[in-house]
Amino acid sequence: MDSFEMNKIMGAVLGACLAVLSINIAAGAIFAPHKPAKPGYEIGVPEPGAGKEPAKPTEPAVPIEALLAKAEVAKGETAAKKCAACHTFAKGGKPLVGPNLWGVVGRAKASEPGFNYSAALKAKGGNWTVEDLNHFLESPKGMVPGTNMTFAGVPKSTERADLIAYLNSLSDNPAPLPTKAAEAPPPAPAPAPAPQAAPTPPQQAAPAPAPTPPPAQPATPEPAQPPAAAPPQ
Repeated sequence: MDSFEMNKIMGAVLGACLAVLSINIAAGAIFAPHKPAKPGYEIGVPEPGAGKEPAKPTEPAVPIEALLAKAEVAKGETAAKKCAACHTFAKGGKPLVGPNLWGVVGRAKASEPGFNYSAALKAKGGNWTVEDLNHFLESPKGMVPGTNMTFAGVPKSTERADLIAYLNSLSDNPAPLPTKAAEAPPPAPAPAPAPQAAPTPPQQAAPAPAPTPPPAQPATPEPAQPPAAAPPQ
């Protein structure tokens, strides 16, 4: 290979390198990233309370016994329709996703034959009292952590009272529910007596001024007495 051919090859190689270098410089100038004014990235943080609904006032706590005094079985039967997909209510009914609820009030927990209860409910023990049913209906997982029941619960206390009244009626001999009249609000405290002013100490009477002595009367001169007569000699 003569020197002319070698020069052409070297020229082609150098030309290619210059072309690549030019393209690299041009691309860097065109696609150079924008440098931020200050380092770091801004993260949008919502303001506290933004996009949230105002908190609803919590329902005042009322004893379940007071609510049962006004509970209605018919309303409880209507409310129990939401439970019919998982439970049966007739005597001798077969369990579905949940156990049969005939005679559940006063029944031992996790004792319905033919139903596989969770280990958490088996370990709970005791009978289904009105108070326990009220807590369980309000929040199953809150009362029995680990239960298989996925129902969210009944937040309204009056609806739970109606449901318990209905469940109590599902028995050959329904037991009387513990009820008591709603407690009257405590009487308003008597207003505190106004502070009484300290008694003013009795003022001592000022001493009476001394009586002014009457002006002195001028002395009246006594009449001159005649000289006594000399006794006779």
